[in-house]
Amino acid sequence: MFEQIERVPGDAILGLIEAFKKDTNPQKVDLGVGVYRDSQGNTPVMRAVKEAEARLLKNETTKTYIGSHGAPAYGDAVLPMVLGADSSVLKANRASATQSPGGTGALRLAADFIANQLPGKGIWVSDPTWPNHHGIFTAAGIELHKYPYVDADNRLDFDGMLAALKKIPEGDVVVLHACCHNPTGFDLSQDQWHEVMAILRERNLLPLVDFAYQGFGEGLDEDAYGVRLLAENLDEVIITSSCSKNFGIYCERTGCLILIAKDAEQMENVRSQAAIVARENYSNPPAHGGSIVSEILHDSELTTMWREELTEMRDRINTLRRDFVEALKPYGLDEKYACVAEQRGMFSYTGLTPEQVDRLRDEFGIYMVRSGRANVAGFSHENLPYLAKAIAAVNE
Repeated sequence: MFEQIERVPGDAILGLIEAFKKDTNPQKVDLGVGVYRDSQGNTPVMRAVKEAEARLLKNETTKTYIGSHGAPAYGDAVLPMVLGADSSVLKANRASATQSPGGTGALRLAADFIANQLPGKGIWVSDPTWPNHHGIFTAAGIELHKYPYVDADNRLDFDGMLAALKKIPEGDVVVLHACCHNPTGFDLSQDQWHEVMAILRERNLLPLVDFAYQGFGEGLDEDAYGVRLLAENLDEVIITSSCSKNFGIYCERTGCLILIAKDAEQMENVRSQAAIVARENYSNPPAHGGSIVSEILHDSELTTMWREELTEMRDRINTLRRDFVEALKPYGLDEKYACVAEQRGMFSYTGLTPEQVDRLRDEFGIYMVRSGRANVAGFSHENLPYLAKAIAAVNE
């Protein structure tokens, strides 16, 4: 029966990885893969994570299941990190946490929850958005639509976004990036979040906030501004949170689906449905990543250590953004690429065309997605002069 199965193209990022490995150019640069890298090009294990794992190894007593919602201690740690320690939502018991295999797993839980409990509702994603959003929501059988986010001049198209939101059918779901928009790096200001919130409330739209990069933009609390604004002012919100990035535990796949309901009783209703969705997907989430996060966030010493390390990572990325633009000054391209310094998070929508990206790869061994999205963490003070020279060459 397998004779009828056709081969499909491989993932573009995975293809970049293989091509980069085979490239013999000694100056080659990988700006494709979406993981944090230090100045040596490594994705290190954070010191706080190492210490937490050592404690877990010493004190662990069982490998039993942790339940479809995951370990309660994990939810108790993640909810205040996302919603704020003084959140009125938490005090009113309006929020439910379901541990998931990464932020991607949380998104799939959200997709299945919407498909099962809100049948017929469409879902709206920014144009562009993280490509896997399309696959996840389509696989769940939800009708997918787009709203404008970046204009032809590679700037945030906020007016276009608002105009589109005002036309979305009542009751549909709107996917918003909490911070560090993937793939563009363009984030909403606090004032803009208020304008979006007003439209969501007026049109009775359900926000699904993808919160994959908390702490990588301006800070843990600063990056949560939009999430907390919606949670405090709307009756119903869906949030998909990831700890895979800000704790550097990519391979442990650690995320959380957070459902916010109008009151505690409704929260228990939706929470019961979330458990069924998790059960039907993977039964129980993996425990180790959540245990690391819980160990760190429930210990003041480890929390301080982790916050300091996350700040170092964020500051490095933001500095590299500014240094990249500075490196282009001698070529008269600093204004053209000034947006890179204004964006936040690991990714930048550089404005490079697919043809320019191809030239960077073929002539200079510089690898990035053909959309022009670059992983800024792949910059270094060693490769910035080479990058600037190469970008100037493809702009001639």
